[in-house]
Amino acid sequence: MEGNTRRVVVIGGGVAGSLVAKSLQFTAHVTLIDPKEYFEITWASLRAMVEPYFGERTVINHRDYLVNGRVVTSAAINITDTEVLTAEGILIVYDYLVIATGHMDPVPKTRTERLNEYQAENQKIKSAQSILIVGGGPTGVELAGEIAVDFPDKKVTLVHKGSRLLEFIGPKAADKTLKWLKSNNIEVKLEQSVNLNSNSDESNIYQTSAGESIKADCHFLCTGKPLGSAWLKDTILKNSLDNHGRLMVDENLRVKGQRNIFAIGDITDIPETKQGYLAQKHALVAAKNVKIVMDGDRVSKMATYQPGSAMAIVSLGRRDAVSQLPFTTIIGCIPGLIKSRDLFVGKVRKQLGLEAHPVHV
Repeated sequence: MEGNTRRVVVIGGGVAGSLVAKSLQFTAHVTLIDPKEYFEITWASLRAMVEPYFGERTVINHRDYLVNGRVVTSAAINITDTEVLTAEGILIVYDYLVIATGHMDPVPKTRTERLNEYQAENQKIKSAQSILIVGGGPTGVELAGEIAVDFPDKKVTLVHKGSRLLEFIGPKAADKTLKWLKSNNIEVKLEQSVNLNSNSDESNIYQTSAGESIKADCHFLCTGKPLGSAWLKDTILKNSLDNHGRLMVDENLRVKGQRNIFAIGDITDIPETKQGYLAQKHALVAAKNVKIVMDGDRVSKMATYQPGSAMAIVSLGRRDAVSQLPFTTIIGCIPGLIKSRDLFVGKVRKQLGLEAHPVHV
């Protein structure tokens, strides 16, 4: 980093933050602030629960790809016009700031601890005869698919409070997914919620809001996570948050009203479905624009970001997937070939300059 006097601080080491830090590390003095020591390909974590070894590729230490930058393992708790303050009391000066704190996800600090969690979750699945999944969004559906394919002898029940699954995409995709789950012996209960404290006597019986009883040896909670923006409410960006706690950005992904502060990923107010591949697009646009403003080029040269269309692929085990495209919905092995086999893990690793399949000596 010698000779690079311009200081770029990236807050958040998820899908978007890791890519923007990697993209800028040889053009500026880059500091990545993240509470954990690693980047995780989050949409692939469910595969690692049924196949823990898969996590060796999906959990990547920040220092493996950020070879020319600084990693500060801490949470950011405040920002000023020139500095970021961490929970450990470290002040980090910036010329340009990129905020990519996404959603709050209570995961451990080290890669080893995270991989051990996968092993524990895998053992939890293996030792259970009956499994309850709460939440019918992409996480709950994909976990159900992974378990159904790898452990077809398990009794899996999925409970969702909504009237249909996968409410972030169209009803046709939801209907096709429901049929697939049922054909793979997964019981789906819609328009119900579960009191996870209802089996306090360790009877393994859970009560639903409709008065039904579900026997399950273990459960997995797959509901939405809160945005990682609460810490901004007492900072200089408090007036840049919308009513949902999202940072308002312009077409160049700069926080509105700010010249040198950008925001990317799920924390933004961009009107689109929050998905990993879109967060990666944010990162590339932001990295380009940071370079432009660092070089003193005209603002008119900055790249603009156009919100993504309602397109999504939800994996259903190792071979199948449901795909919503702009003009049609497909389920089966064809969309499965696109996503389900490797879950884009090799592609993401290559984006970070790493081997798609690391060789272990």
